[in-house]
Amino acid sequence: MKAENHHASCQCGDACAEMTGAPKFVANCHCAACRKATGGAVSTWVGFNDDQVRWVTEKPSYYASSNGVKRGFCAKCGTPLTYAGEKWAGETHFLIGVMQNPENYAPQSEVFADEALPWAQHIESKS
Repeated sequence: MKAENHHASCQCGDACAEMTGAPKFVANCHCAACRKATGGAVSTWVGFNDDQVRWVTEKPSYYASSNGVKRGFCAKCGTPLTYAGEKWAGETHFLIGVMQNPENYAPQSEVFADEALPWAQHIESKS
């Protein structure tokens, strides 16, 4: 994906971010923690370095979902927005559904494929 501006927002519009430059990755995550956090069988994430991200509104609320992991969400409408964790320090990952044009972000890999539901399709595994 080319370097440009990217936009993300929650359902009600109270939590909005702008990202500059090309994303680091777009990947499908099959981990059980993402399933619980999002309610989906698979979560697709668009990753950026923290210095690429600027919150246009106030930052979202955060929940420490596990040791060393915080997940951002809109306190008003409850939309899950972001993931940040020690494993990928210095990065903010946005759920593809909150991106302004999600069709522009095709997943290039799969992570935690060993935790995938048996019926889930896989791209190349990288965990």
